[in-house]
Amino acid sequence: MGILLPQFDLEAFIRATLAEDLGPSGRDVTSESVIPADARFAGTMDSRDPIVVAGLPIAAAFFRQLDPAIEIDILVGEGASVPAGTDLMHLKGKARAMLTAERSALNTVQHLSGIATMTRKYVDAIAGTGCILLDTRKTIPGLRALEKYATRMGGATNHRMGLWDAAMIKDNHVAVAGGVAEAVKRARQAGVERIILEVDHLDQIEPGLAAGATHLLLDNMDAKMLREAVALVAGRVPTEASGGVTLETIRAKAESGVTFISVGRLTQSAPAADIGLDFSIGS
Repeated sequence: MGILLPQFDLEAFIRATLAEDLGPSGRDVTSESVIPADARFAGTMDSRDPIVVAGLPIAAAFFRQLDPAIEIDILVGEGASVPAGTDLMHLKGKARAMLTAERSALNTVQHLSGIATMTRKYVDAIAGTGCILLDTRKTIPGLRALEKYATRMGGATNHRMGLWDAAMIKDNHVAVAGGVAEAVKRARQAGVERIILEVDHLDQIEPGLAAGATHLLLDNMDAKMLREAVALVAGRVPTEASGGVTLETIRAKAESGVTFISVGRLTQSAPAADIGLDFSIGS
């Protein structure tokens, strides 16, 4: 496939997505009734707007699932920034198969390229600060691996993939445990190695660090408060700004000296990229 998608069954995703479109009969009744079985198409997928590309190999997999002999030429690399009007992929194969797979392929590459395109804007906004952009778990159920792949193509770094790969102690955990120190202590006693502690106030930093937090998430702090927090931490653990981050505010937050900034809207709110697929009768 030419892409890395750990913990994701891509073949099962392709089958399930096509099955959703084909329904219990497994048929594309429009193509079957209108298009001759031996008809062949040539197709060009192109960008209608400037985009950062993500998902072309996945789109290609949809077409190959229905026509293993299809000829596909992917013209740009994943993560490439391209102007409007750029040809992304050329295809030649069975017309019925191409029409049946078209919407699934386009939906996927439009969604992933939309995420990558928004991500790149945030990455560019903090260029030169040394701060690293992170994504979050605010993903569509079932699509986390794909969406986090898209943020990587946009230049971000993946944060937690799920609830299993690090503890993230938030206000509700703290409230039940009786304080940040006790919450962190319990995570350490449970043998958790990565302990991310969310802090809302500066006076939570020292108790959290003393208890063994390995990463501080500085929640909904403005740039001034972030600078104060970074000074208090003094490099002992990585720091992460989170909450209320927009393209207008991210630069100032990054310049506060935090190690990371996490942005939920990368996967939660990115608009689909405008990508089209035009067919012509071909050999």
